[in-house]
Amino acid sequence: MDCDIRGFYKDKVVFLTGGTGFLGKVIIEKLLRSSDVKKIYTMVRSKRGQNIEDRLKIWKADPIFEVLLRSQHDALQRVHPIAGDSSEPDLGISEQDRRILASEVQVVIHGAATVRFSEPLHVALAINTRATRLMLQLAKEMKKLVAYLHVSTAYSNSVLFRIEEKFYPELLTCGSEKVLALSELVSDQVLDGMEPALRGDFPNTYTYTKALAEDVILQEAGSLPVSIFRPSFIIPTCKEPLVGWIDNLYGPIGMMYGIGFGVLRVVSFNKNALNSMVPVDYAANVALACSWTTAKDTKKVPINSVDVPPKIYAFGSGNNLLRIEDCINYSMSFRERIPLTQMIWYPFIFNVPSPTLYPLVAFLVHILPGHIFDLLLRLSGKKPRLIKLYRTIHKNIYTTRYFTNNTFHFEMENTNRLRDQISSEERIIYDFDMESLNWKEYWSQATNGMRVYLVKEPNTTESITQAKRRLWKLKIAHYSLVAVFAFIAGYLLWFLTKLFFK
Repeated sequence: MDCDIRGFYKDKVVFLTGGTGFLGKVIIEKLLRSSDVKKIYTMVRSKRGQNIEDRLKIWKADPIFEVLLRSQHDALQRVHPIAGDSSEPDLGISEQDRRILASEVQVVIHGAATVRFSEPLHVALAINTRATRLMLQLAKEMKKLVAYLHVSTAYSNSVLFRIEEKFYPELLTCGSEKVLALSELVSDQVLDGMEPALRGDFPNTYTYTKALAEDVILQEAGSLPVSIFRPSFIIPTCKEPLVGWIDNLYGPIGMMYGIGFGVLRVVSFNKNALNSMVPVDYAANVALACSWTTAKDTKKVPINSVDVPPKIYAFGSGNNLLRIEDCINYSMSFRERIPLTQMIWYPFIFNVPSPTLYPLVAFLVHILPGHIFDLLLRLSGKKPRLIKLYRTIHKNIYTTRYFTNNTFHFEMENTNRLRDQISSEERIIYDFDMESLNWKEYWSQATNGMRVYLVKEPNTTESITQAKRRLWKLKIAHYSLVAVFAFIAGYLLWFLTKLFFK
């Protein structure tokens, strides 16, 4: 039926940016597996000495496509790369490819972005904001366009702690048009120097430039059939196509990765703060449903008239929020059952909420042991790596502190209404019911997924047994060292007491 999601995508031509990213891969896989989509164009750029063909070859070999290829061995032939780069002034798309996109594309999902919190302003502005304007301009050339989805973030307006599904232009120090015009007039260095004044109360360049991108949509979308999708922190798959699949170290999975290796031992966060997280397969389902309902609503009434701004769909945990402390507790409870063969020390972790005290504790627990470990690596003829890793860990803890110390509430009325519009059959196929998600079961699966897809350790009895033997040896070493330090501390206390209280 044309009125359902699968019917909508049947024989459609889709243009997706960010298709090589975490969410983009899952959207493409789900489109190919659940619908008879005709063709998917995805923008791909050269990267680190790899040309587009090399990147696409690696991309196609990702485990995320295994289930799809078992049932449809030629499914990826419907995916066609378009050479492009969101950081380029013209998106790096050739005139020939622009003509193809303009004549064929019916659905656009713009998901390309840089998600680094510490990205220099000129880089984040080019990729997250200017590219949004350029994509809108390209979309206006598309003769068959029925839906355009802009993938934003639930934290695009994180100056506030309760965020509704609406635009917040008043939070910007100046509008997107002025900021983009300014970026054309000054050098990258000067623009970066202006960051504090331009960014204002936004916690980082990522959230700031995503807020600017939303302002671009508000000001320049015109009559395009546009909607905005705002997911919160995106985490490993919950159900499909693989349970616990993950391809990056962003968010809480990076923390669990560090704990599992015995590298991350001290963190800093507000234990009472609640966090909103969504599995990537759920986020992909919402994205596909958003494009469907945008096209459906456009048929009824021109939704992007002057008086009606584009609709926004926020997607978070709803009432099923989770504390970071719970994530850590789950991770620690799984260490005996799902250990890593490559761990360097027995996993343990503790929280130092004080930003003043944290650097001192991190020096004692991370930096000093890190120097000893790197020294041993040098003596054995290997390249030292732990101190460099700790610098990255500490930087990430600092840049994410704003989010780990605060609770954000995202209104989801539009998204909840969207789910109500989906048939009972398709609610199973395109599931995104966060209220029924069991976090303990989820993190057990996600931890195992991290072991298989990030650490690349096989999910076999032999591998688990080997890891448990290593865990037992490191556990003995850990508690032996703790006993030695406790003895030394006790002896020093006894000696000082005897010295001063004779």
